[in-house]
Amino acid sequence: MKRDGATVSLWQTNVADHITTSTTSSDITYDVLIVGGGITGITTALLLQKAGKKVAVAEAHTLCFGTTGGTTAHINSFLDTSYDQIESDFSKEAAQLISKATNSSRELFKKHVADYKIDCGFEEKEGYVYAQTPDQVDELNKMFEASKRAGADLEYVQDIPVPVEFLKAVVYHSQAQLHPTLYVTALANMFEEGGGIILQNCKVDAFEKEEDLLNITTGNGTIKAKNLIWATHIPPGINILHFRNAPYRSYAIAVKLNGEYPDHLSYDMYDPYHYYRTQEIDGQKYFIVGGEDHKTAHEENTEACFNDLIAHTTKYFDVAEVSHKWSSQYFEPSDGLAYIGHLPGNPDNVYVATGYGGNGITYSHIAAQVLTDLITKGDSEYKDLFSPARIKPIAGFAAFVQENADVVKEFVTKRLSPEKIKGLSELAHGEGKVVKMEGETVALYKDEAGKIYALNPVCTHAKCIVGWNPSEKSWDCPCHGARYNVDGEVITGPARRGLQKIELGDLIEGKS
Repeated sequence: MKRDGATVSLWQTNVADHITTSTTSSDITYDVLIVGGGITGITTALLLQKAGKKVAVAEAHTLCFGTTGGTTAHINSFLDTSYDQIESDFSKEAAQLISKATNSSRELFKKHVADYKIDCGFEEKEGYVYAQTPDQVDELNKMFEASKRAGADLEYVQDIPVPVEFLKAVVYHSQAQLHPTLYVTALANMFEEGGGIILQNCKVDAFEKEEDLLNITTGNGTIKAKNLIWATHIPPGINILHFRNAPYRSYAIAVKLNGEYPDHLSYDMYDPYHYYRTQEIDGQKYFIVGGEDHKTAHEENTEACFNDLIAHTTKYFDVAEVSHKWSSQYFEPSDGLAYIGHLPGNPDNVYVATGYGGNGITYSHIAAQVLTDLITKGDSEYKDLFSPARIKPIAGFAAFVQENADVVKEFVTKRLSPEKIKGLSELAHGEGKVVKMEGETVALYKDEAGKIYALNPVCTHAKCIVGWNPSEKSWDCPCHGARYNVDGEVITGPARRGLQKIELGDLIEGKS
């Protein structure tokens, strides 16, 4: 299974690509077009179909290409934003709604697995959170009391599943885990068997409203729909939500251990925190460790993040082998809760689900239920809590949109001749750099064969300069999280267009 990076996650192996022959035409009108073939998009599609709606899913690449293929797949009844923070920033009632929403998310996973007999390693587990410093103990106590008030099922414990020294710990009961790509593929099959349409390698470019319908321009032609859902992790184009969500990279490894594997979910309380769990696949157990998060493109040496995570793991566990290592992207909301509902600045029938933070798996099924209720009933008990309209417009936003409508400047030199390019010999194989050259800033990459790729490093979304991600072999934007491959093609939004190529001819090491 393909994914949006050079590293290979545990979930890409042991699962076949979902091959679909679905097609559509402009003569068909759908009740809903969902953009994004990850866990949110496919789950929402199935729920809407079961509610009697005619639904199509358009995925720019292949199913689970984005963050779903790189998750660590924890299903929690608590979020990165703790219940005491939610009480403080929102209300006690909001915290209670969050607790109810997380429980409904887990129950929906459980129901799907049982109803469709999905073999995806779904298991209910306990979730342990432990404090290692006096300050963390104070935090944990506040978290415990607020969680109780919110209705979460937890208690203090004397032991934790991982061999780590701690001062105090709690256990949240009835958490869960699963193999995410096996789960999504099974749901996709059920959706198609029910008449649903999945269009892979189908990029959605734009839409316009015509009376009550949306004419949606895609790489596969025009699609007509009554409603549109952006389930792409962040909506494309320039939108106010890009100023209320910060892109982050998170790192994970799967290792084989000498000896016993911890049997439950565990989390420390550092910032960024580490998290642990075990998954069995085809009779082989893997211990999964995640952490070392940072803002996208704000860390030059991403390999060091993996090394730090491996060092942290070997400090506490007897590691026999590191079998997989990967990173993935998520968007951190400014006020701590996801944005699910009508997309601000768009027609009333355009929706979005974004700002999941590090809780994408849990939020995916919350979003699927909220969006289904909004479209089928016109309301949801969570509508106000997760509404993207809770944000306030910022000064100068309209001017910013106009200024960035077309952000790629034309290069004075369209073609840089090999004899004029200095320093390329210093670029290592597999290395990327942003350099100054003939008065221009250029993004350069040299592949393992010595071929040089040159791009305009100005992100086509909002004019930021991209940075090289050496572990994923991608150009990442530090502002809003757009990512591009070495050819400049978009692999992660919100950018709609690729980076401008600079012609170098057939410049290969030894050929100039």
